[in-house]
Amino acid sequence: MDELHRDDEPGEEPKEEPRRVWGLALGILAVLAVIAVLYYVLVLRKPEAPEAVALAPAPAVQTEKEQAPAAPGLEPLAFPAVSLAASDPAVRQFATAITANPDFAKWLLSNDLIRTFVVSVDNVANGLSPKSHIGFFSPQGGFRIVRTKAGTFIDPASYARYAPVVDVVRSLDATAAVRLYRAIQPLLQDAYNELGYPGVNFEDTVVKAMAELLGTPVVNGPIGLSSKVLSYAMTDATLEALNPAQKQLLRVGPKGVEAVQAKIRDLAAVMGVPASRLPASRTYTPVAKSR
Repeated sequence: MDELHRDDEPGEEPKEEPRRVWGLALGILAVLAVIAVLYYVLVLRKPEAPEAVALAPAPAVQTEKEQAPAAPGLEPLAFPAVSLAASDPAVRQFATAITANPDFAKWLLSNDLIRTFVVSVDNVANGLSPKSHIGFFSPQGGFRIVRTKAGTFIDPASYARYAPVVDVVRSLDATAAVRLYRAIQPLLQDAYNELGYPGVNFEDTVVKAMAELLGTPVVNGPIGLSSKVLSYAMTDATLEALNPAQKQLLRVGPKGVEAVQAKIRDLAAVMGVPASRLPASRTYTPVAKSR
């Protein structure tokens, strides 16, 4: 279970996360830049009081194989013929066309970008958190909660800590991101084969990861928290039952979830992924805890 801890930030991550840029993986495959955001969002620890993040049930992933027409403007990039081990410099160079946001450039400072991106996408596709493979930038400020007569809730102000990440996601050029994705697709597949998936198409895993994130509900209403010994859980059973990847995305807040999911759909459309393979967006209102 993904719990909210009573540290400076809620979450399962240790207090001092290495400042590696997981977003780099996103840079490589802006197609899942949104996923990166989720990852980044994974870092949630609690400072003073408990807070909760409301989540809703995720729709089943479609397994259809049909391809929709890809968007225009996807002329091949002149990406150099490099090995997987030597691909970082080229990835960083071509990723600059995806967005001019300065925070994105910082995310591209990590090493082994393609392998990190691939293993992270694989984790998300399986509903898992990729935190054991990538580091994060901790959000500024501490996690905040509010206590009322009705109970303990997540302070909406806590979501603002992830505004820089959401801003990067919004700024991504979907066409440029998919062009880079297509250019490095052979390298992505090589990295995926290394994980022990011979003969399995990595793009199917990308689509599955997108579906997992799109299955995260946009929470309409306060998220209640219940206190444990060293952590807090969401009082709404539906939200608490979401998988770790979906819970991480919720931590950017309702507006952030909408922005991330909108970008995922933009990327999917440019990739030519049929809408039928992705779950519909949905809003969820948490159930008030009976007293």
